[in-house]
Amino acid sequence: MNSFLTRTKLILEMVKFEHTIFALPFALISFVLASRRPPGSFSADTLLWIVLAMVGARSAAMAFNRIADADLDAQNARTSRRHIPAGLLSRAQVWLFLAAAILLFELAAWRLNRLCLLLSPVALFAILGYSYTKRFTSLCHLFLGFAIGIAPIGAWLAVRGQFDVVPVLIGCAVMLWIGGFDIIYALQDYDFDRSSALFSLPKALGKSKALLVSRLMHSLMLGVLVAIGVLYGLHMLYFLGVGVVAGLIVYEHSLVKPDDLSRVDLAFFTLNGWVSVSLFGFVLLDTLILH
Repeated sequence: MNSFLTRTKLILEMVKFEHTIFALPFALISFVLASRRPPGSFSADTLLWIVLAMVGARSAAMAFNRIADADLDAQNARTSRRHIPAGLLSRAQVWLFLAAAILLFELAAWRLNRLCLLLSPVALFAILGYSYTKRFTSLCHLFLGFAIGIAPIGAWLAVRGQFDVVPVLIGCAVMLWIGGFDIIYALQDYDFDRSSALFSLPKALGKSKALLVSRLMHSLMLGVLVAIGVLYGLHMLYFLGVGVVAGLIVYEHSLVKPDDLSRVDLAFFTLNGWVSVSLFGFVLLDTLILH
């Protein structure tokens, strides 16, 4: 029993389960907006399966990434202590967890509706395939954003069973947001990427120019969020939330300099968690109070 609990703890550490907070609030934003007007309606059952689908998808993506990158992680001083290269978990154990996470995702897709189930292999291809993009393109950061940006589109489909421009825009905002801060995170591996066959924007453009691209992507993200509010007829509370997000992103970029990466963890983990949670909170308030 102790062995099982220890292994479970190691697996949750490996997939950084707590970082589900990055993307889940955007899926919940899509759920709230889709439920706000006919033909959408609030369903606790749908909400539960959306959350389980998110947990399964993200856990599968992280587990597959750790398997795919195990040999590379062993060569990189920053990642050499990750669970597989450090011998804390075997590849077989991680493969087993990956299979369980995929099964959870597919079960959730099946319980949501037929369209979600039919599109689930496409989502899996995107979230698992991201792990290989750094091997052939410097735009791997956008691929990561695209893979995670599928979540709010899926949440909308779970409620309404059809596509719409609003969830696509939310997905675009997530793609720009995730891609932008993944560029910041990739600065830590600049030297390793230069000495290997891997690709990244910092390697391709240099640290300073890569940070400029990150700022541009985050600026575009804020523009998309404004467009969502205008298009969907949201109110002042939502736009106040966008303002809070803008402030957090400006602060995030102030923490990172090309020659000083000491506060990347604060910028990447803490502030980005606040970005998504804060915006969801304002969307919820906007919907509950002013709708």
